[in-house]
Amino acid sequence: MSLISGFPHLRSRAKLPDALSSKYPSASSEWIWQWLFPAPSYYIDKSDGKVYQHHLHESSVQKSINKAASETGIPKKISAHTLRHSFATHLLESGVNIRTIQELLGHKYLDTTMIYTHVVASFKKNIRSPLDFL
Repeated sequence: MSLISGFPHLRSRAKLPDALSSKYPSASSEWIWQWLFPAPSYYIDKSDGKVYQHHLHESSVQKSINKAASETGIPKKISAHTLRHSFATHLLESGVNIRTIQELLGHKYLDTTMIYTHVVASFKKNIRSPLDFL
């Protein structure tokens, strides 16, 4: 089974594993697939003759991140996970509910999301008692 791209000018598909085809028979009509980092090229699957598109390899994404960091003068080594961690930390610092952050990050357990709270020690200083508002 394949999922057709939602873009009319691209008739690309992302291959859905056969094991999922029987579990989600209408996935191709319900779910529009988009890669966050699509590969620039397409390929034709010899088994069905359809056009598919892969995602960029992890090393390509990392090279792009390293290049951007270098060009902007960031001296530290950063990764996609660094960006994810920063995203979660900034949300927390902005007062976003920890459950919302958990959902955005796709964490099954809140304990996993709570890891980000250690970074925001200064956040505790701004907590006020409800009695302060009386």
